[in-house]
Amino acid sequence: TEGAEGTQSSWTAPSQRVGKYKVEGADYLYELGASSDINLNIDVGQTSQYIDKKFALDITADIADGSLRKYEMRKFANIKGDYWIPPRFLDKVALHITRNFLEDLTDYMPRTPLVLGIFGGKGQGKSFLTELILKRLDAEAIVMSAGELEDEVAGRPAKLIRERYRMAADMTKVRGKITCLVINDIDAGVGTYTSTQNTVNSQMVVGTLMNLCDNPNRVSCGQDWRGEDVIRRVPIIVTANDLNTIYAPLLRDGRMEKFYWQPNEEDMFNMVYTMFRDDEVTPEEVAMVMKMFRNQGLDFFGALRARCADTSVRKRMVDHPEGPKGYLKVLLRDIINQTNTEGDSIEVQVSFARLMEEGKSLAQEQQYVNEIRLAGDYMGIEETEVCGPGLGLNA
Repeated sequence: TEGAEGTQSSWTAPSQRVGKYKVEGADYLYELGASSDINLNIDVGQTSQYIDKKFALDITADIADGSLRKYEMRKFANIKGDYWIPPRFLDKVALHITRNFLEDLTDYMPRTPLVLGIFGGKGQGKSFLTELILKRLDAEAIVMSAGELEDEVAGRPAKLIRERYRMAADMTKVRGKITCLVINDIDAGVGTYTSTQNTVNSQMVVGTLMNLCDNPNRVSCGQDWRGEDVIRRVPIIVTANDLNTIYAPLLRDGRMEKFYWQPNEEDMFNMVYTMFRDDEVTPEEVAMVMKMFRNQGLDFFGALRARCADTSVRKRMVDHPEGPKGYLKVLLRDIINQTNTEGDSIEVQVSFARLMEEGKSLAQEQQYVNEIRLAGDYMGIEETEVCGPGLGLNA
């Protein structure tokens, strides 16, 4: 509160910041948010003039903290280009989302599983195809990874899932957008393998997902229970390599619908050719490259095209007067100034001969990973003790 004449509250004191923080009307609240290193949900703190006095107690209002305007939803605007989506994959994901929305709107819809489990071999495009479909459906998603399913504090990952589930439900209600929750590589986070030590968090994550499946419209994040607190149903999509490592009750029919993704020859050709459609290679040449590297997944051919840009990037580094160090300074300047003077002119030089050359190099590096096991030499242990799954080229 304001005291004697000539003094004022620190909360309304003008901000002393300069540059991007020097905003008209900025005060101490704004400065607190702007300088916080852990402020992940909102960019900056709201100024005091935007705080609604009606919500001065323990109730958080959107007008005060911007929680419904600054959010963690992905719109997939980073995905550029027109990629080919296999009809089987599109049908399964779109049908799952539609059925879950119908479940909330009608009493005549049969029981619909809340979770869609997409599983299959590595590098087959499970996560990427899911994002492509969500972008085509104009949907927004909260995307989680296996690394967020464990924490030093027991119970935090499970609470994080509930909070993000409720956030997605709020976005559907407030902004009228199709939303869903995506968890990538769930088996890496809560799967049980040989000699795996289960933790409290892995058990609570599975229990939380089971509870969401059974009660998708009533989710508590610690607040007092209210009978009228009913939220929208949010479809959940999880990807994995092996769903058999997940706790069986979560997989049962009625909770999770399973979809095994193994692209056939036609699917693989269409997806790979789409990557090279604008380059100087014919469909026949792409088919020959795929035949040469028949055991490789979709990720291999994505890395193969990325390798074809190395010549252009290397030339830029060498031609700069100060060498690679000087060129990196140019890129850093663009990042700081939020400009793009270099990125739009990258030349990807693709030819059949180049694809074969780079493909053999990539395959050779994979083979080295599988064959050279220096841990046994360095640590003096048997090879069978250090033998891991590697790249699984022979799988």
